[in-house]
Amino acid sequence: MKSYRETIDYLFERLPMYQRIGVVAYKKDLTNTRSLCSALGNPQKKFRSIHIAGTNGKGSVSHTLASILQTAGYKVGLYTSPHLKDFRERIRINGEMISEDAVINFTEHIKPEIERINPSFFEITVAMAFDYFAENQVDFAVIETGLGGRLDSTNIITPILSIITNIGYDHQSMLGETLQEIAFEKAGIIKHNVPVVIGESNDQTIGVFTQRANAESAPIYLADYTFSADYSFISPDYSKQLFNIYKGGTLYYPELSSDLLGFYQKKNIITVLQAVEILRVAYDISNEVLYKAIANVKQNTGLAGRWQILGFNPMTVADTAHNEHGLLEVLKQIEAVPYKKLHVVFGMVNDKNTDHILRLLPKHADYYFTKAQMPRALGENLLASKATDHKLQGKTYPTVSLAVSAAKENADPTDLIFIGGSTFIVAEAL
Repeated sequence: MKSYRETIDYLFERLPMYQRIGVVAYKKDLTNTRSLCSALGNPQKKFRSIHIAGTNGKGSVSHTLASILQTAGYKVGLYTSPHLKDFRERIRINGEMISEDAVINFTEHIKPEIERINPSFFEITVAMAFDYFAENQVDFAVIETGLGGRLDSTNIITPILSIITNIGYDHQSMLGETLQEIAFEKAGIIKHNVPVVIGESNDQTIGVFTQRANAESAPIYLADYTFSADYSFISPDYSKQLFNIYKGGTLYYPELSSDLLGFYQKKNIITVLQAVEILRVAYDISNEVLYKAIANVKQNTGLAGRWQILGFNPMTVADTAHNEHGLLEVLKQIEAVPYKKLHVVFGMVNDKNTDHILRLLPKHADYYFTKAQMPRALGENLLASKATDHKLQGKTYPTVSLAVSAAKENADPTDLIFIGGSTFIVAEAL
């Protein structure tokens, strides 16, 4: 029997992993996942699932829905990616990560298939999650897509509900250069007769979704046509924020408390509430459960890295937003925080459109350009060079920890330190 560390090293090194090496690890095909799951007795057919795609917000929506269902008394599997610190974060039941032994045993069991078909890292983790959820007889599994939807490895399930949070520019080399092309890929999770929730409707993409939904006879619900949200309050200790939620112009959920910070969470909450309305037809989810679950998402599910406050004096915040759509939301949040000076610890991966992102960043900040310790990271010196074209000034640091330490040394107690640009920068900061 191998140790957990040896097993994880085997998976990371033996299999092409998108997080590490980028597009060459992306398999535009569901054959391997179907083959793996067939060898396991098709575990994906043994539980109810909810399938979630979208450019941004799908992690928050997945975790919040899981929190609601488990608070309602159900046994809930949750599959998300990537992980921040431990691989096991990807696969949870009622907030508890998959055990090290379960990872070891699954890998040993599936190794002949690995050697035979040479799947990607993501394909193996999807099969592992489905097998684990089936074995543990979950009532629901909330499944977040990895990339896109139509050809994403998770897309071998037939869910009871599909959710598409929003569409923005990200992973264009794989999903398409226009919003319509990206929407077409995400719309691939819409299944025959299965209701679909669209979180943020958009003139450029709504036609793509309605066309696909009509073709599949799938009832379609536009969350932002049903609900709207007013941001009302953030607690002095930054532990929670309150929203007033309106349905058809009438106050429907007053002072709904969320432990997920960031103004952008109001869009995710609206998406979740629309999903709950559909689920409530068949499953018992009271308003009391709803309030309790949304107030305790982090505690219930272990979600991290979303406007996560790491310290005060100076206030230090990390956020995993890594594309234009997500960073614009985070920048609104930064501007709403009082600070004397802004310090930004920033790094990116090498397959993003750096110019599109760097042009958004505030010119008045001090920058600490760095890179995550992975092959796909963009070198800090190249990043700094590109940043000067956008009048962003700062120094370079070979590791995230050195960059964060420098920012803390230079910052006054009334300053703000923001850490971001990539999920992997946040992972190393945590």
